[in-house]
Amino acid sequence: MNQMNRVAIVGGTHGNEFTGAYLIQKFAQFPDLITRPSFETVTLLANPNAFAVGRRYLEKDLNRCFLKQDLQDPTLNSYEELQAKLIQNTLASNRDKQADFILDLHSSTANMGLTIIIDNGHPFNLKLAAYLSHISPLVRIYRCSFKSIEENPFVNSLCELGFAIEVGPIAQGVLKATLFQQTEELVHAVLDYLEQFKQGEIPSTNETLIVYDHLSTVDYPKKPDGTIFGMIHPELQDKDYQALNPGDPVFISFDGKTIVYDGTSTVWPIFINEAAYYEKGIAMCLTQRQQINT
Repeated sequence: MNQMNRVAIVGGTHGNEFTGAYLIQKFAQFPDLITRPSFETVTLLANPNAFAVGRRYLEKDLNRCFLKQDLQDPTLNSYEELQAKLIQNTLASNRDKQADFILDLHSSTANMGLTIIIDNGHPFNLKLAAYLSHISPLVRIYRCSFKSIEENPFVNSLCELGFAIEVGPIAQGVLKATLFQQTEELVHAVLDYLEQFKQGEIPSTNETLIVYDHLSTVDYPKKPDGTIFGMIHPELQDKDYQALNPGDPVFISFDGKTIVYDGTSTVWPIFINEAAYYEKGIAMCLTQRQQINT
């Protein structure tokens, strides 16, 4: 862990998520903001062409292009697939320049607040997440760990240490000062923690942490031809991280009929009505809330 020499802050992985993209531009303009004595901090605007036109992506979702087998496949040559390979070369392939920690900045149209997305089970990531949730009651932890790094398609698969920050609600292609400032504060908190840890100033103590573990995704109600015939029920809209019990309203059809949650146990939905997920057939993600020790 003491070999942590290079930290990468990535933004604009999705070109219409302006919070991260403009933070990257700010940090590039004012590098002293992210400079820490014991390691180098670099910034990366991940999808500049999509950002330039205010689109999530041009040909393929960049944050689904980092499967190890895809990065090694020379036949995959869409713009985003080539961009993923370039990012791999920049952050992971060169031993002298590889990132030891990757922080990937995202925003959501869903009411996600300040969410840390952990996609592997490394204990350091959990301890850092616990620290962030301790200093800010607004922080929540969503854990969607993959069985192996080979199954992880996200930017963070390039490095064992690090995670994504997802903030919302905010419309695509929009800046919101409050979320921008809160995200920047989280970035500084992460860098300060890494600096203190490397200096040996943070004790190794057990802390409890509330995490929301990924269970499954739920699609919108659809006809056999794939067209949607319902939408998120008003009683569920914006209720991310709130308990959903069997029999609670989930959708309302266009003819006014309520569709209820037919599961057998309580779940906690997140990414409710995320605009970018319509194309993926995801109306929400269901999670299980639990307390763990870090």
